[in-house]
Amino acid sequence: MTPKQRPRFWETVPLEAMTEAEWEALCDGCAKCCLVKLEDEADGTVYFTDVHCFLLERESCRCGDYANRTVRVPSCIKLTPDRLDEVFWMPTSCAYRRLAEGRGLPDWHHLLTGDPGAIHRARASIRGRSVPETEVAEDALEDRLVDWPATER
Repeated sequence: MTPKQRPRFWETVPLEAMTEAEWEALCDGCAKCCLVKLEDEADGTVYFTDVHCFLLERESCRCGDYANRTVRVPSCIKLTPDRLDEVFWMPTSCAYRRLAEGRGLPDWHHLLTGDPGAIHRARASIRGRSVPETEVAEDALEDRLVDWPATER
C-alpha cells in the first residue's frame, strides 16, 4: 500500500472518488483490455480476439510503454473514472467493471492476495493465450475470435 492508498479503499471509495494511485492499483494485470477487439458496426457488439497489442510484454501482461500508449497506439482507450460509462467493453473479470457493477474483487486479485502472480496461476490473465498483432495479418483477425476474455468472471 502506498501513502495515497487507503486500506481496502475499493470497498469504501466510489470509483470516481479514488486517487490516481488507487485507480491504477485496481488494474489486475490480466491484459485482456490489450487484446485486439472487433466491433460489429451494425449493433455495436464487441468481439475479442486472441491477438494482443504490440506494446504488451507477454510474460508480465503489462504495457511496455504505459505512459505513451495512447500516443503510440491511437486506438488504445485510456479508462479513467470519468469514462466509467465505457466500461461495457471491458471483460467481465475486469476489476474496474466488477466494482462498477457492485461485484467486488475476485479472490485472486493482488489487492486481496498481496501476490501479483496469483492472477496468472488462476489462469485469469492472457499469459500464454495470445499472440502479438505483429504476427497476424489484419484480414485474418476475424479468424482469431475467442469468447474467453468476455465470459470469464
